[in-house]
Amino acid sequence: MARSVPILASKFITLLLLSSFATILVTGDQGHEFVRSLDRKLLGLKKEKLSHFKLYWHDILTGQNPSAVQVVPPPSNTSRTAFGLVRMIDNPLTLGPEMSSKLVGRAQGFYAQASQQDIGLLMAMNFAFIEGKYNGSTITVLGKNAVLSTVREMPVIGGSGLFRFARGYVQARTHKFDLTTGDATVEYNVYVFHY
Repeated sequence: MARSVPILASKFITLLLLSSFATILVTGDQGHEFVRSLDRKLLGLKKEKLSHFKLYWHDILTGQNPSAVQVVPPPSNTSRTAFGLVRMIDNPLTLGPEMSSKLVGRAQGFYAQASQQDIGLLMAMNFAFIEGKYNGSTITVLGKNAVLSTVREMPVIGGSGLFRFARGYVQARTHKFDLTTGDATVEYNVYVFHY
């Protein structure tokens, strides 16, 4: 009988530890009742992958149907950089640099002149795709665009649809800029991790 007590005690302790662990998994962190850990498979998330997209962004300020419109002018006493200017955009995203190339989405959001010393735009936009399996999905870009630099890098901070939990970066290179009209075509290389 004396030998069975330690065996029962060890089984009891093991059972107690397992039930405590199960309680923690079910209730989450006791200090934070509003949050709990999830298995990504419960959300249908599979293996994370890295994708590269090459797109052309067309910023059209002129004509009967501009894709970028000024919504806040710079103050009259502003610096030579037009600090304070804000433009709302619905820019076409195409596969090639010409407007006649295949339309695959739209860059929707705004950019604002956020620097008093140089031409530095705050870019906040969604790349809203309309083509193929990415139709209805978005990639969100938010960051500084130093437009006079040859290559500009901005972070991808999220997305929707097939780009839920997206993270990564974009590299922007000016393909064409019309000094007279302000119209521009920019090559965007998007590198994004997603599920």
